[in-house]
Amino acid sequence: MVKKPKLRKLRRAKEIMPEVISERASSLNPLNKPDETPSLENVPKITNETIAEHREQVLKGARKYIYPLQHSKHRIIVVTVSVMVTAIIALLIYCSLALYKFYQYNTFIYRVTQVVPFPIAKAGDKYVSYENYLFELRHYVHYYESQQQRNFAGADRQQLVTFRKQALQNVTDDAYIKQLAAKSHVGVSNKEVNSRLNEVRAQNRLGGNNKVFEDVLRSYWGWSINDFKRSLKTQILAEKVAAALDSSAQGKAAAVVAQAKAGADFSALAKQYSDDPTAQTNGGDYGFAISKTNPNVPPEVVDALFNLQNGQVSDEILASPVLASQGPSLQVVKITGISGNTVTAQHIVINLKNISGAIKALEKQHPSHDYIHL
Repeated sequence: MVKKPKLRKLRRAKEIMPEVISERASSLNPLNKPDETPSLENVPKITNETIAEHREQVLKGARKYIYPLQHSKHRIIVVTVSVMVTAIIALLIYCSLALYKFYQYNTFIYRVTQVVPFPIAKAGDKYVSYENYLFELRHYVHYYESQQQRNFAGADRQQLVTFRKQALQNVTDDAYIKQLAAKSHVGVSNKEVNSRLNEVRAQNRLGGNNKVFEDVLRSYWGWSINDFKRSLKTQILAEKVAAALDSSAQGKAAAVVAQAKAGADFSALAKQYSDDPTAQTNGGDYGFAISKTNPNVPPEVVDALFNLQNGQVSDEILASPVLASQGPSLQVVKITGISGNTVTAQHIVINLKNISGAIKALEKQHPSHDYIHL
């Protein structure tokens, strides 16, 4: 009996609840118009200025990440440049000591001098590069160490000093020869160098095989073909300068050529003009058959002989010395017979004045100065 009033109350509550919820929900309907219209006064307007201001705020926030990176890149560049400058200075100091105090000539030092123009002397107002000196010295050293088994670090040390002095004198003289060449308007073309190269190769039976020729040069002198061309160019320039400066020899050679081509007796001309002592007795006859590989005749003369017909007289030929004790000369030749691959001939030799006299005269006017003391 007690439970019935409680059940009635629950039913009554269930009946009332939906009405209350329905009223509350209707009051929250978004479609119902509000009593007041909202104001737009406080809503920000979008303009070019506000967009620019917003963009600046965004970029400002990004810069705090960019600036440290730029600073790091700048620091890396500064450190890298500093290290490179320090390394270059250290290399220059090392090389300067190696060259001017210890007189090193190893391959590394030589390669450095090919890049950096260290001077070793001054000929008048022209500097002589250390590279020229090492080029000259190193082929002496290579030949005597590889072919003569000399020990320049031990028993033959004094001979190395002699070679050093000779190499320094040679490159200083070459510098003066270049100055004399400029005054005489004398030069050497690549064609002349290649022609002389071919003559030397033919005379020494090295033919057209570059590999064989390179092996010979490397074995004897430590040279490449380009190094040999460089040496030939220096030699040819000295010969041409000697000829240009000796007007007396030029005049004599021109007179010989003119008379010989006019039909004068070549033997009589040889006895009259030739500086070869045997010409007085043999009339300039070589006394042997000449082949293209004959080592006793200058390669320029051999080349001229094999371009002449029997009985023909050559023009004057600037001939390189066959022996170390000889100098360049002007020569005139005449073919007296052709037999297979050999010829017989007569020649007239007109020696050129030693160019050392002209070098000394120029050096007296413009003294040289050495930067090493051997």
